[in-house]
Parts: sequence; structure tokens; C-alpha cells
Amino acid sequence: MSAANAENTTPLILPMGEEALTRAVSALEAGEPVAVPTETVYGLAARADSDGAVAAIYAAKGRPSFNPLIVHVPDTDAARGLAEIDSRAAILAHRFWPGPLTMVLPRRAGAPLADAVTAGLPTVAIRCPAHTAMQALLQRCPFPLAAPSANRSGAISPSTAAHVATSLQGRIGLVIDGGATQQGIESTIVALDPAGWRILRPGPVALEDLVAVLGSEPAATAQDGTIEAPGQLASHYAPGKPVRLNARTAHADEYHIGFGAIAGDINLSAGGDLYEAAARLYACLHHGAESVQPRIAVAPVPQSGIGAAINDRLSRAAA
Repeated sequence: MSAANAENTTPLILPMGEEALTRAVSALEAGEPVAVPTETVYGLAARADSDGAVAAIYAAKGRPSFNPLIVHVPDTDAARGLAEIDSRAAILAHRFWPGPLTMVLPRRAGAPLADAVTAGLPTVAIRCPAHTAMQALLQRCPFPLAAPSANRSGAISPSTAAHVATSLQGRIGLVIDGGATQQGIESTIVALDPAGWRILRPGPVALEDLVAVLGSEPAATAQDGTIEAPGQLASHYAPGKPVRLNARTAHADEYHIGFGAIAGDINLSAGGDLYEAAARLYACLHHGAESVQPRIAVAPVPQSGIGAAINDRLSRAAA
């Protein structure tokens, strides 16, 4: 097959079920990446113990190699084989796993992980996902799975199988279709340092939830530009068009994404529900990207709770 034909090849999309899981396990064992739904967004999974498999993720996404990957495990016991789990991490795992929380922890000596997964850092980002499809794969595979979002690097994250197929056409062979994702935005990422804890990326697990469980306020996140975890690049989640934020009205050349009483061309949540807005965020950005208007405007979104994560993604999309 020519390179041009390969680029136009649409990946096989199979509904979540035994055939899809069997094909996915075979591909993963062979070092090939597979797109799979999680409760946050669709992930591009590959075995985390193989340099070649991890390289295939970077190649499919066009992802810079200095940007580390999240390693997905089926449970806390599996996480202990890869990272140092202190009392704080154990408390967070008990409260939020399985679920949309990623912890950046010291990598355990001798952990069976490809060096590219951690991008040369002494830490590893680990998550135990709640989605049945990803859990089913993890239970069937004798290795952990590295899984960033299943889209080209820097582009809008995928919340449906169709988003994945469009973004990674010609780059992967299989997508497991589990329907639209429930949370809609990527996991919260927390770094647990000896001196304190920090939020590296806001997400579905809100700041106030973490404070309540850990019993302390977070330390300031380093501002030296060091990339410690996914989602920290200044420009990310981009729709390929200029994005204007806090827009109560739209200009004639703008596709307007509304919120609450600001209707727009499409609305994140007409009722002003921030969780619904998070679940619909990337789908609305995809609609804006596909619209005839050359620009996108987004209505103001409150900063409280999961709104902080929504605004984080929007600010990077507009960067």
C-alpha cells in the first residue's frame, strides 16, 4: 500500500464486545496501538513495557517525546509494582480509583516501563480508569498500558469513536467504540512531592475534593516550564482556528459556543450544568472546527469546581 493510500485508510471501528477486545489484545501484544474509550476521553493505548510500542504512540500522534504518558493499571496493587505509593497516594487511590485521577509518583526501581513513557523523568504518571472497556483490556493484558488521548498531538481531544477515526486516519488500525465518553475532559493530575502536593492539570476531580481528602492546601506548581505530565503544553486541545474566550456575543465570522443563557450556535449546557459542559466541551469544539466560520467564540464559563478544568482546556485551545 502506498503512503498516500495508507494516509486515507480509515481504522476499523468495532463496538465494545468480545470481538473488539480479542482483536485489541492481539494488536497490543504485537506492539500496535489501539484506541479505546475511558470515562474521560478516548485513549490511544499501547503496552507500556515496550520501547517500540510506545514509539508507535508518539508516531501516530505526532507527539513530542519530551511529553510523558499516563500509564493505566487495573488496580492499586498493579500500581505498586510501578511506583512508590506513600500514605497520601494510598488515600487518594482508595477514594478516587477507579476514576479520573492521575497521580505523578516516584518511579519504582526496576519497574517494567519503557523509558519513553516517563520522558526521562524519575516519576511516572499512573491512573486506574473506571471505564469497562479499558478495564477489560487491562484485565486481559499482562502488562500496563500507556494511553494518551487518541488524537493528533495538540488537537481537540476525542470524546467519540468518530473523532478518533477522523483524527488518526491512516495512523492506527482499530478503535473500540464505547459511545460518547461520560466525563468529556481528561483526568485531574496530581503530583505528590515530599514537601507537598500540586495540581498539574485540573480535571473532573476538583481542587476542593482533593483538599478535603488530603487535609491540606496544594503547594504552588513550578513555573519554570518543566513538563512533568501530559496536558501542560501552553498550546493544546486546538481546533485549528482562532478561539476567543469570554464572548457573550459573537462576531459575524465566529461560530459561537454558548453556555447557560447565552445560547450560541451550540450550547455547552443550556441549564448551566458544569458537568454537562465538561462532557460536551470537546464535541462542541469539534463542531466549531467543522463549521464554515473561520473563528470560534466561547461564552464565559464559571471557574468554580470542574469549571476550572473547562477553562484550563479552553485557555490552551486559544493559546
